[in-house]
Amino acid sequence: VQLQASGGGTVQAGGSLRLSCTASEIASGRFVMAWFRRTPEKEREFVAAIRWNGGTTYYTDSAKGRFTISRDNAKNTVYLQMISLSPEDTAVYYCAAQAGIITSSTGDPRAYKNWGQGTQVTVSS
Repeated sequence: VQLQASGGGTVQAGGSLRLSCTASEIASGRFVMAWFRRTPEKEREFVAAIRWNGGTTYYTDSAKGRFTISRDNAKNTVYLQMISLSPEDTAVYYCAAQAGIITSSTGDPRAYKNWGQGTQVTVSS
């Protein structure tokens, strides 16, 4: 499956952005789609994930209350709505997808074999 991410940009602290990731196909209802980010300190930090069937969501602690992951089944697209952004959110954001991931592995980048290209998010202070 090919993933196409978009929506990054530069915003001021406190601003918001919405990232999108469109999959070429959703071959299995057991897909989990996720967002990770890369900073100079962390190679692949988990941000959020969603199960295609049922829509169960998972968030890292820093994302809870500020970021919302959602999906549009008709468009094979997952979104990451980000509000109250801070400079610490500056990163390259990647979407990832994989079928059959168990709950305990949703935040492990090694569990995902399908990755999109990154999209840069820069938050200025």
